[in-house]
Formats: sequence, structure tokens, C-alpha cells
Amino acid sequence: MKIFPSRLALLVALALPTAAAAQRGGDAVYIEDRLNQLQQSLTMMTGQIEQLQNRNARLQQQMEKMQADYEYRIEQLEKGGAGKPGGAAPRPGAQAAAPATSSPTPVTGAANADQLYDEAVKKLQEGDYAAAERGFRTFVQRNPQNKLAGNAQYWLGETYYARRDYSNALTAFAEGYKVYKNSPKGPDNLLKLGITMSVMGRKTDACAVFARFNQDYPRATDLQKRRIEQERHKNGCG
Repeated sequence: MKIFPSRLALLVALALPTAAAAQRGGDAVYIEDRLNQLQQSLTMMTGQIEQLQNRNARLQQQMEKMQADYEYRIEQLEKGGAGKPGGAAPRPGAQAAAPATSSPTPVTGAANADQLYDEAVKKLQEGDYAAAERGFRTFVQRNPQNKLAGNAQYWLGETYYARRDYSNALTAFAEGYKVYKNSPKGPDNLLKLGITMSVMGRKTDACAVFARFNQDYPRATDLQKRRIEQERHKNGCG
């Protein structure tokens, strides 16, 4: 008897009450839909975790910047006092003015990018996939080199997949794999690309995609590797 991975076992366990009713009615498709719904819920939870991680990273950066600025001011005050005995120490405001005016635009741009990404994630979590699509697409277009661009490209694909717009989902995941192959979402883009191909009936292509996973992402998480094996088994890949 084949032993299912723990995650799949959890999904099956959660689906048992409705699955039993579906079996009595002879509706096997209902079971598949229920599993897809549960998988989508897990996807949304992943998005929430990523959003919290991003916020925490930004707060950490702000704290480090404040600390560096504070140390710089103290250092300048000490230098001013030592170099000019009896003289007035440099004003902190004057010391901070020069670096502050040198790069106001990048800071504002980064803040706007973060806000745009967070708003798109929020729309995705709320189930407003059309608004989320616009947000993620705009983010990628405006910030193609941003550290979150690969994530945004992946979630863009998810907005299509959730609405069963598999053609656009296929394009989005393929673009994510091609352009942001080395991003944190690179493995997920490749995985979901294969899954989308499978849903569209392109099982041979899906198997070819799944076969590349371990080669391209040998350091993928155990969960991602289990998903690949599940999909390979599901599609009868050799």
C-alpha cells in the first residue's frame, strides 16, 4: 500500500466528510474540487506568511538605518569636540541634511513598491483576484529588478489559476520560471507551470517540466519535492 506524504494525508483527512457524501452520489469530481479548494487555502496562507516576513524585513532595515544614523551623529559630535576645543559642536541636523537630500527618490520609490505589493497580496487574500492581478502586474512592470518581483510574478499566475484562466496562468508561470528562475519563488513557478499544463491536458509536457525540477532546484524544500513526486505519480510520469 502506498504511503501518502503528510501534507496530502492532511488534505484527504480534511476532505473526508464531504468526500463521503460525494462518493455516495457518485460524484468523484467534487472530491477533486474540494482538494483544490484546500490547496488554494494553503496557498493563501503562504501569501500571508510572506507578507509578514516582508514587513519584518523592512522594519529591521529601518532599525538598522536609524542605528547607523545615530552612530554617525555621535561620531561627528565627538570629532567636532576633539578637533575644536572650546568650539561649538556640529549641529546634528546639519550633519544629517547632506545624506538625506542625496537620495530621496529611491527611498520613496521603494516605499511605493512595498505598498503596491502589500495591497496586491491583500486583494489576493480577500479573493479579489482581478484587483490582485492588476496590482501584481503593475508591480512587475514598474519594479522588474525588485527583490519581490519573482514573488509578484508567481502570485500573478495564481490570480489566473484561481479563476481557471489556465492559458494566462501558463504564460505567467512560464515567465516567472524564465525571468526569475533564481528567485525564492522559482521552484514554485516551475511546479505550478507543470500543474497548469496537466490541468490543460498536456500531461507529456507536464511530466517534462516535473523531470527538470530536481535538476534545476536540488536545494528545494522537502515539501516542494513531495509535491513534485505527487504530481508525477498523479500524471503517470515515468
